[in-house]
Amino acid sequence: MSTPDPSGAPKGRRLPLVLRNRTFGAVWLAQVLTQAAVRMFQVGVAWWLVAYAVGGGRGLASGLFMAVSTLPAVALAPVVARAVARCSRRSLLRAAAGTAGLATAALAGWAYAAELPLAAAYAATLALAACQAFFDPCLTTSVPELVDDEDIEAATGFELSTQSLASLGGALLGALIADGAGVVGLAVGCAAAYLTAALLLTAVRFRPAAAPGAATADDAAGTGGRTLRRILSGLPLVRKILLCFTAANLFTTAVFVVIPLYTRSVLHDDGSTVALLEASLGTGTLIGSFTGARIPGRPTVLSSYCLALMSLALALPGLLTGRLAFAGSLVVAGWCVGVIGVRFVALFQRLVPAADKPGFFAVMQAVLGATFPLASLLFGLLGDQLPVRALCLVQAAGLLPAACVLALLRERTPGPADPAPLPETVPVGSER
Repeated sequence: MSTPDPSGAPKGRRLPLVLRNRTFGAVWLAQVLTQAAVRMFQVGVAWWLVAYAVGGGRGLASGLFMAVSTLPAVALAPVVARAVARCSRRSLLRAAAGTAGLATAALAGWAYAAELPLAAAYAATLALAACQAFFDPCLTTSVPELVDDEDIEAATGFELSTQSLASLGGALLGALIADGAGVVGLAVGCAAAYLTAALLLTAVRFRPAAAPGAATADDAAGTGGRTLRRILSGLPLVRKILLCFTAANLFTTAVFVVIPLYTRSVLHDDGSTVALLEASLGTGTLIGSFTGARIPGRPTVLSSYCLALMSLALALPGLLTGRLAFAGSLVVAGWCVGVIGVRFVALFQRLVPAADKPGFFAVMQAVLGATFPLASLLFGLLGDQLPVRALCLVQAAGLLPAACVLALLRERTPGPADPAPLPETVPVGSER
């Protein structure tokens, strides 16, 4: 007979962590709300720009908007590391959510009272992205202050797996709300989500941890004083892989610019189609994340095949017009992203020395994320000069060199990846 645990459930059938640890559950719910809100705002405003606000230069307008949305996570990385090291975690989380809530509430009032200038929408997404750039790494660092040691893996799994779900839900709602209620509705919904998250964080109490400020900025980044160049100097395989994925990201992340442009210019549909396409990409990524560890083959070879398959999938909308065809191609492309992420993050976990892992993953996210603004601007400008279907073919062609280089990497690599949860930092196609 099984013995009960403190939650009252039998030991063999314990409740999920978010239910038996109310503090972690509240903080996790706050994370879901903030991530869904920022994704909803980004997708909704990008569609509003293309469908309603901009007559000419839609590509540049949406590309610039997505570039602004991704810039803070890269530009603020050193500031975020110092803030997380020196400030109270709960206060930092609450301040980030509260500031975003006040910003979106002010935007809602402005949009309701008068016609909203485009500059205000860009400034708002910059503010929200900056708040999220503080929120996410702070929450990851806070996990030991929220759960017992034996629950750290479960807490990390909850945190990372639900980030994709929150982003998927936000993307699904964004374009629909933009069609039905405009920027006012988007801002009101986001403000409600952010302020609810701030209230949840106000009501919880974190466990005492090391005094804020005791760690140095280098300790916070986990570098131990070692730069990324020094970390990678003894890891030639990892260095080559990162270069391949940095190049591939220039083309994969352009999909967030292509989706609204394709919907407007080629399909002539409304926000429901944007929602369908965003959901298709997110669904494929989730499926790939759960199945990637079960796909056999060396990571470099498997990923070269996945990039080639992704190239074919992204080329399909350029050759065959249709909403379902585009949605299906995005499911396949998302699946490839998920598989590649699982296999290579697990590979990096084994190849990078333990002391260098925190610094490596933090800087890797900044390095790979640096291509997002460039890709958004580049494909936004191309979208005003080329047919949108041609953009799909450019995307597809751009992935093939990276696929070929990965296939030619012959260094010995470890065996199949461990079936671990997919960390938020993925090498290809991040949705933020």
